Amino acid sequence: MAVLEELIKSVELWLKLVKKQQPLINPNLDPVLLVPGIAGSILNAVDENGNEERVWVRILGADHEFQKKLWSRFDPSTGKTVSLDEKTKIIVPEDRYGLYAIDVLDPDMIVGRDGVCYYHDMIEEMIKWGYQEGKTLFGFGYDFRQSNRLQETLDKFSEKLESIYTSSGEKKLNIITHSMGGLLVKCFMCLHSDIFEKYVNSWIAIAAPFQGAPGYITSSLLNGMSFVEGWEGNFFISKWSMQQLLIECPSIYELMACPDFSWDIFPLLQLWAKKQDSSGEFSTMLESYEPSEAVILMNKALSGNTVTYDGMQLSLPFNLEILKWANETRRILSNAKLPTSVKFYNIYGINEATPHTICYGSEEAPISDLEQLLCAQIKYICVNGDGTVPAESAKADGLDAVARVGVPADHRGIVCDRHVFRILRHWLKAGEPDPFYNPVNDYVILPTAFEIEQHREESMQVTSLKEEWEIISSATDGSHSKSVDLPAMMGSLSVSHEGKEQPLEEARATVVVHPQHEGRQHVEIRAVGITTGA
Repeated sequence: MAVLEELIKSVELWLKLVKKQQPLINPNLDPVLLVPGIAGSILNAVDENGNEERVWVRILGADHEFQKKLWSRFDPSTGKTVSLDEKTKIIVPEDRYGLYAIDVLDPDMIVGRDGVCYYHDMIEEMIKWGYQEGKTLFGFGYDFRQSNRLQETLDKFSEKLESIYTSSGEKKLNIITHSMGGLLVKCFMCLHSDIFEKYVNSWIAIAAPFQGAPGYITSSLLNGMSFVEGWEGNFFISKWSMQQLLIECPSIYELMACPDFSWDIFPLLQLWAKKQDSSGEFSTMLESYEPSEAVILMNKALSGNTVTYDGMQLSLPFNLEILKWANETRRILSNAKLPTSVKFYNIYGINEATPHTICYGSEEAPISDLEQLLCAQIKYICVNGDGTVPAESAKADGLDAVARVGVPADHRGIVCDRHVFRILRHWLKAGEPDPFYNPVNDYVILPTAFEIEQHREESMQVTSLKEEWEIISSATDGSHSKSVDLPAMMGSLSVSHEGKEQPLEEARATVVVHPQHEGRQHVEIRAVGITTGA
């Protein structure tokens, strides 16, 4: 759109702007801590000589290193799952104040990078709002194999809260969790409510499986799961390798369907079973099992499960000791109370078909041996949710929430959803006010604005654009240029063009120059261009 482009160029020349990549920093924001879900933290393996390498996530040699360094056994005396390789210690890197471990899970990956991005988009967005890494923005990665109430993890979380609170001048912080990270924080709140209340201002849970993720977790324990879809999965962890890890992970058992929850739609494990009557005749019957009953079937199906590790055959059945531990975790979570001084918000995904009940076999090909479940084709019976967590489970936080908002998004995509960003910005009181956000029903009225948007209606095209700059008052970069300091202002200008044989073009721009702060001035331009008769 020529007129709009000319208008923006004119504004740039008028202001003599030097565009900077570094956004405006707002030191008055309350600090934010991002907590990921399962498999959402980089894990490094450290050997006895101190050599360190990333084992989650990686592409090259992924399956081999995963089996060697991350396969584990649960210790019921401590509640901790420990790597089979006794010479290996698993740690979470603390670079960038904890943000590195939850940003891009494989920083070396170039092609297909979107598949291993986690909080990357949210971190970038929050920096645009004025947050600064290590000052007002932090991350907490953790060994996601472990129980959400493992004291070792909770102690580290407590240390993180205290360090952020102290470094920010004793400002209470806001916590944003995704998926299983919500269970970790809820466990901490239950077991250390005094510390939680001392340091936390608000907690925003996103896509948290508060009552479990029935279909997804049951199928993962019986058949494994894939974290990278598409062709990249051929170079990644196999579903079978992942299954062997999950069977010994307390965190996975803590994500199973809560059997005591009053489900509107009860999650079931179904199978077409082959039966023989007293006369020797065979028939097929569809059998359905509720969560507590399904455990018996899963136990039988996995009774003969084994792996070969370091030349030895190891038995890895369904772990009843872990189930016992997980049941106690669920009991603790069910008794959670939100401190009166802490605000709680819940964002959950909707409009995605979400596995809830799973069915094995068919009337034509029934299951005759429960061990067949490990390689049988699964049929999912789905409910509304984010593709992983049913909306019914995510909404059932059991807490006194300020607001609960359903967002059309899938489980992983919700943390980089533009709709979610606008909700977070409103709740955190960050960035500039959003005139299109309705706080009454917590819904964004208009589609999220990108840097440039175009809309067409019949013979009219509308283009909206937003640009931001920093004006540097002195040549801090070693150059000889110097910009003139501008008074804080807000102004507007417009231009139009109409030719005899050309469509009518009109553009309008609003320019906002913020007051100078530490030798910098932040400038925003919002412009709209309209072409009619095209």
